[in-house]
Amino acid sequence: MLKILVLGSAAGGGYPQWNCNCETCSGVRTGRIQSIPRTQSSIAVSSDGLNWLLVNASPDIGQQLREQPLLQPARSLRDTGITAVMLMDSQIDHTTGLLSLREHNTRLPLYCTQMVHNDLTSGFPVLNMLEHYCGVDWHKIEIDESWFTVPGIEGLEFKPLVIDSKAPPYSPHRHDPHPGDNIAITIRDSGTGKSVFYSPGLGGLQQKTRDVMHSVDCLLVDGTTWTNDEMQTRGVGSKLASEMGHLAQSGPGGMIEEIKDLSCRKILIHINNTNPILDPNSQQAKTLAAEDIEIAEDGMQIDL
Repeated sequence: MLKILVLGSAAGGGYPQWNCNCETCSGVRTGRIQSIPRTQSSIAVSSDGLNWLLVNASPDIGQQLREQPLLQPARSLRDTGITAVMLMDSQIDHTTGLLSLREHNTRLPLYCTQMVHNDLTSGFPVLNMLEHYCGVDWHKIEIDESWFTVPGIEGLEFKPLVIDSKAPPYSPHRHDPHPGDNIAITIRDSGTGKSVFYSPGLGGLQQKTRDVMHSVDCLLVDGTTWTNDEMQTRGVGSKLASEMGHLAQSGPGGMIEEIKDLSCRKILIHINNTNPILDPNSQQAKTLAAEDIEIAEDGMQIDL
């Protein structure tokens, strides 16, 4: 069985964001909004419930692991259920948690593309830093859309897909996109054939992406903002969602329009602190519910 744990469901900064007093952040702090705080996005996947692949390592990894007993099997004095780590990109909110894994008992198996590896050994040299601690065994994810397996994560297969999004601001590729800066991943149970498509950052949908989304049993896809100009209208920034590599949910060509008619389970993840869907009583949240689109929460468990 394909098991998925949502460790974190928010975008960078979490929810409420530490320095933000926007309507949703202040609302959840004061109790005016009956919402659930969220940490920065990451999932873990397994087939046996003992050995887990961590997909993206957020800055909140310590809190996330403390709140997930399944990831601490306690088979020895020092132990973890994390067998390996896979990265979808080199964003700060998806990679900083690697530093918190520095006490790993052995070299940490890490799966990422060449472009992500380049960023993490230059502009943000976290992999170089880890060589002074546990060390990292890098396994290159090829971007040829072929299936591959991860030793120790038995029964699961993985297929990368190059997607439209953005490299992080520190990357030399920020305004010069390279294939492999951002990928999504299809995860399939080799026994049952059940599958999930995971893409926390998705700036646009090419036909190839649509085809994959039509073929899986579950979507965990970009739910960052409700509107493209949300940061501006909320008064917390000037950038459009599209400029940050995210497809807004509403409007023509938005995520809702793209996925509402799919028959699979549909879940939005990587939700920005400004997004009104975080208020379960908002009209936006009700619109999603009417389209049978779920909103990810920390601790959500999905079995396929």
